[in-house]
Amino acid sequence: MATSTPAAAGKATIAIDPVTRIEGHLKAEVVVENGKVVDAHITGGMYRGFEAILQGRDPRDASQLVQRLCGVCPTSHSSCSALAQDAAFKVKVTENGRITRNLILGANYLQSHILHFYHLAALDYVKGPETAPFIPRFKAPDLRLSDDINKVGVDQYLEALEVRRIAHEMVALFGGRMPHVHGIVAGGTTEIPTKEKLTEYGARFLKVKEFIEKKYLPCVYTVGSVYKDLFKQGQGHKSCISFGVFPLDASGKKTLLKAGVYLNGKDGNFDPKQIKEYVKYSWFDDKTTGLPYDRGQTIPDVNKKGAYSFAKSPRYNDKPVEAGPLARMWITNPELSATGQQLLKEKFGLNAKKFRDIGVDLAFSIMGRHVARAEETLLVANAIVGWIKEIKPGGETWTKFELPASGEGLGLTEAPRGALLHFLRVADKKIGNYNIVPATVWNVNPRDDMGVRGPMEEALIGVEVKDIDNPVNVARLIRAFDP
Repeated sequence: MATSTPAAAGKATIAIDPVTRIEGHLKAEVVVENGKVVDAHITGGMYRGFEAILQGRDPRDASQLVQRLCGVCPTSHSSCSALAQDAAFKVKVTENGRITRNLILGANYLQSHILHFYHLAALDYVKGPETAPFIPRFKAPDLRLSDDINKVGVDQYLEALEVRRIAHEMVALFGGRMPHVHGIVAGGTTEIPTKEKLTEYGARFLKVKEFIEKKYLPCVYTVGSVYKDLFKQGQGHKSCISFGVFPLDASGKKTLLKAGVYLNGKDGNFDPKQIKEYVKYSWFDDKTTGLPYDRGQTIPDVNKKGAYSFAKSPRYNDKPVEAGPLARMWITNPELSATGQQLLKEKFGLNAKKFRDIGVDLAFSIMGRHVARAEETLLVANAIVGWIKEIKPGGETWTKFELPASGEGLGLTEAPRGALLHFLRVADKKIGNYNIVPATVWNVNPRDDMGVRGPMEEALIGVEVKDIDNPVNVARLIRAFDP
């Protein structure tokens, strides 16, 4: 629901509460002046408190419990928790265990990215029948697609439901079930990849990959060619972070999507010691502000004056950084797909071979984030082809270990929507401290102690709002981040 409050001449405050077609509880309040956003506040309205729930429990339970943090990326939380446990328990995962984890998380990536574009964001561009789930929407939704392209979009919306189901089955083959997998545990995975299961996985995967190549990618670029103005809105801080995901060797240091940071127009190496959490404008106790990730605490203070969100404000080297597909593609800078290269040249006049050839101003944008996500989906799909060939049928996927009396472990990975951190401290064979920096929090956080806006708040500055009763582009920007 969007409400607007006129202020001074030419100025108005708009609140969208709740922001629909996202996972979770989010409110956006923006100030519009002369047709553009000049200020923004993003409110995360739900306290989850899993860090408190985990205290005193068996550390091995964490990879199951943390999956309830999020309805769309439980697999990522399980993976990250297992990595933290691996480190705390000093256990080395087998090669087959590493690859099986990649196959589980990889299938979830494909499902999640398809979900995001078709079933969450596409209705900002595609006009469906006057029935749910295509309505309600803004009264003037700015839908520009021609009738024939629009029909293709609606047909693919429906087909994507089936494709996502198939991807869920891929996850369940090695994860035990979906959405809350059993198969990712400390030491590896619980499922042995037999020839039969690999065949089942591969048969499903071919259908998903075909949809990505022939429909998802072309659809994203076609929509982008109609909404070229959205490549010029939503730039934000133009800084980003990636923890790296999908390890390619036993060390875990070499990953398909690289770890790194991009700050002040320069690339840098990622150092987790540079991560701190600020809470001046969050509903958490001020004494917890500025703590590094390994000493983080979650102590709510719902009556705190000046606070406006249950999201903390994570910072890297005290700077706000964007996370997610755009960040990973910018830092990794892979070859663009053949579809992407062709369509960028035909419809945008860009000779783009690598992702960064798009240019920082076009990539860091509403539509640029969709392009990054679609290109990343194909990148992960191509990697799955290699993992299926690399895995050894019948090979062991789990390493036995003893639960230590004490220890610490840091789990770093990437959920489909952003960088994810789990920190575990074991004391007397129980969880002594557990801290989570969730993926979405990197993007939707409020101002930090220095008064600097979070990435999404900053990206909203300058977004066009031609009609204060229909702030279409505000919603488009938010959904492009997939919060």
